[in-house]
Amino acid sequence: MISLTRDVLFAAMPYAGERRTDVFLPHLQAAVDRFRISETPLRLAHFLAQIAHESGSLRYTEEIASGEAYEGRTSLGNTQPGDGRRYKGRGLIQLTGRANYRDCGKALGLPLEAQPELLAAPREACLSAGWYWESRGLNGIAETDDARKITRIINGGFNGLEDRLASLRRTKKALGLPVEG
Repeated sequence: MISLTRDVLFAAMPYAGERRTDVFLPHLQAAVDRFRISETPLRLAHFLAQIAHESGSLRYTEEIASGEAYEGRTSLGNTQPGDGRRYKGRGLIQLTGRANYRDCGKALGLPLEAQPELLAAPREACLSAGWYWESRGLNGIAETDDARKITRIINGGFNGLEDRLASLRRTKKALGLPVEG
């Protein structure tokens, strides 16, 4: 298992700031160990690059938008009035939708469907990101070094791809991995 350091987090997220880094570091370490992300530097680099973008360098554990755009999206399990707002993006990967909250809650032993706001807390934000990563098979994809495929799975498209790639290059360098482009 690779131990996370402030230097590696600052490489991935140069705008995180010392206070946020210190708050999140132990929770991130626990999550990357629990979900086997810290087993290889390549997995860790890809994970950190993705959460760097998704969370705005650990600044956001709750989506800024209201969540109204997710209202009635049955593909996310949002079947009840108000589900879009209630189950908007939270956590370091911005988990979205009643179904994801339910599944993540079961896996982590947390009442996320009843208390979705729990995912905004640092510990739960990190654990939910690790759970999402593992549940989507992203460790294996990270081993192929396919940042585009990982981004598509997390984002549903390629929003922020250049930012994710820049973070990936910085993180790879900090972890002693070869950096292309």
